[in-house]
Amino acid sequence: MEKLQNFVNGEYINSSSNQYIDNYEPATGKVYSLIPDSNAADVEEAVKAAEAAFPIWSNMSKEERGDILMKVSTGIEKYMDEFVAAESKDNGKPLKLAGHVDIPRAVSNFKFFATAIQHYASESHYMEGVGVNYTVRKPLGIVGCISPWNLPLYLFSWKIAPALAAGNCVIAKPSEITPYTAFLLGKVLKEAGMPAGVLNILHGYGHTVGDAMVRHPKIKAISFTGGTKTGQTIASIAAPMFKKLSLELGGKNPNIIFADCDFDEMLSTTVRSSFANQGQICLCGSRIFVERSIYDKFKTAFVEKVKNSKVSNPTDPKAHLGALVSKPHMEKVLSYVELAKEEGGTVLCGGERVMLEGEYKDGYYVAPTVIEGLDYNCRTNQEEIFGPVVTLTPFDTEEEALMMANSTQYGLSATIWTSNLKRAHRVADEVQAGIVWINAWLVRDLRTPFGGVKSSGVGREGGWEALRFFTEPKNIFIKQ
Repeated sequence: MEKLQNFVNGEYINSSSNQYIDNYEPATGKVYSLIPDSNAADVEEAVKAAEAAFPIWSNMSKEERGDILMKVSTGIEKYMDEFVAAESKDNGKPLKLAGHVDIPRAVSNFKFFATAIQHYASESHYMEGVGVNYTVRKPLGIVGCISPWNLPLYLFSWKIAPALAAGNCVIAKPSEITPYTAFLLGKVLKEAGMPAGVLNILHGYGHTVGDAMVRHPKIKAISFTGGTKTGQTIASIAAPMFKKLSLELGGKNPNIIFADCDFDEMLSTTVRSSFANQGQICLCGSRIFVERSIYDKFKTAFVEKVKNSKVSNPTDPKAHLGALVSKPHMEKVLSYVELAKEEGGTVLCGGERVMLEGEYKDGYYVAPTVIEGLDYNCRTNQEEIFGPVVTLTPFDTEEEALMMANSTQYGLSATIWTSNLKRAHRVADEVQAGIVWINAWLVRDLRTPFGGVKSSGVGREGGWEALRFFTEPKNIFIKQ
């Protein structure tokens, strides 16, 4: 049984407690490795290492930092097969998904911010006859990055790459459910020549090591992706300490389909936007609103495609869906199917656990599920399920579609399908979401701001927004 280790001050070390957490393989339901159960003492050691490293890292030129981050990017590419296999095994997602999305995106994240920081320009403001103001941006110091389990290395790197590029030292905690690729990253950091203490990776529970990170007075900012309830807890601790906060939280995203859409393109994309990564992407469209004139046509075609989506073990090249990330999460998803039935919904397909054979018989598999007949404001349509479950609801007018789409506490993303350009702009402007795709889904440009409104979070990630978050502006005036 392999025992993972923390990565602190440039070395792999055991946690101070020498206690471990079982790490389950979702595809088999079996424990396959052990995770350090870190605590506040480990955070303290990481802070000391980061404090010592900060003058070295922050005083490097942007080009020097960028060169090291570029080596991290190419280092992940060098071990691509190892990272892909680890991500799939740890998370339960199909190998082909990890190989085409997760790990390549981690490579891109480091590459993007390695070069972006070198093009980050200062501002100046000239005052005629008076003088000139110029604004510089300084790294914060030590920052904390806490990432989720659904896209482990993808979102881990999405946070730490801009924090490092800006000159900060980082203490990072991956999810205790999916720690393996973050563990592997330490090897790449050493080979890339990153100074010891610049990036420290701690494993463990959110309520212990994560809580200690949020409370530590020398950690100046927290970037967190995860559940809204956890985000509320983090904010309640960090806000009185005047820490900077970036919180990317839950979603209950609407997919609004008008009758004048390109039906075939919409249909194939909607299957993907509903069930990619077993529906465990914060951007998945879990509420599908369809104009009534094409509702029956859509329902028939959509359900047929969903029924043909193969649920299988992650190594099966024909698998469309793999295992859910954990047994408790699988049970939560199935409980919402039962809730939907109680609320008057009809399950059109799926709704049950899928039992595979052999070594995968105890894995956490759920059939992709489509439900209709629910009120737009029932719990199933208002609460985040975060699994392979979608609901279908017809609408008659644009106003009705917007009312239902905007009815939840969340506002992360939305997808709109229409050939009417004026309508596309109008609905995109009115829908309450931080990200809107028109006739597409999950098209990501790393330069654009990423984040939500309402209970979907605070702040933005990506591009200049991330570099602004991880720096403080300082204005300097010179008299003429």
